[in-house]
Amino acid sequence: MTGQQAGAHPDTDPNTDEGTETSTEAAPGSSSERESIDPALRALRAGEPILVHDAADREGETDLIYHADAVTPDAVARMRNDAGGLVCVALGHDIAEAFDLPFYGEAVDHPATGDHDLGYDERSSFSLTVNHRDTYTGITDADRSQTIRALGEAAATPATTDFASAFRVPGHVHLLKGAPDLLAQREGHTELGLALATAADLPPAVVVCEMLDDETGQARTPADARVYADDNDFIYVEGQTVLNQLA
Repeated sequence: MTGQQAGAHPDTDPNTDEGTETSTEAAPGSSSERESIDPALRALRAGEPILVHDAADREGETDLIYHADAVTPDAVARMRNDAGGLVCVALGHDIAEAFDLPFYGEAVDHPATGDHDLGYDERSSFSLTVNHRDTYTGITDADRSQTIRALGEAAATPATTDFASAFRVPGHVHLLKGAPDLLAQREGHTELGLALATAADLPPAVVVCEMLDDETGQARTPADARVYADDNDFIYVEGQTVLNQLA
């Protein structure tokens, strides 16, 4: 359930004894709307990308996020050129389980998978890498878009999707497996994106790509990410806002 704005108190007209009820819906662009996830949900439903910053004490990164159904070749190009991070598709836990998708660290028998000494979490959400079987190399914008959109369709119809027939492993699209209870268990971009998709009544499949800084070699700062969002008329939302309303 998405958070709701608090109801406004009646304002009294000094020239009359009757009170007039003010609207409870936040005005577009108002400070109360900027502290709501509602604009992000509307953007996802409309096929538009959003920017989500997790937290300063976590990865400290802002991801460009699309719903998988909305990813065109142009969207992949934007992620490559404007974001610059890894293009990943996060799938809901139940969907990943339906397709027998493991966590990568559990699927690979190698000594390097033994200790998960991550600085930002207890474990990674990475699963397998895939290409759709109808793609060629799988890396072009058109190929990755085809794979990603097919993953969105698969997430909407898991009961009728033969995953192994539709996709091959390894590939060029990285899969992420959401925590079973999403934000109650983990507060990564995987879960933040999936929680927003669920709240928007969309299938649990979102694309996440880190926003990187060419000059510093680090992640884009939240301030720079906000400027990018404003310049492109995209919605920016803080992870804490998502947690406050969906966790």
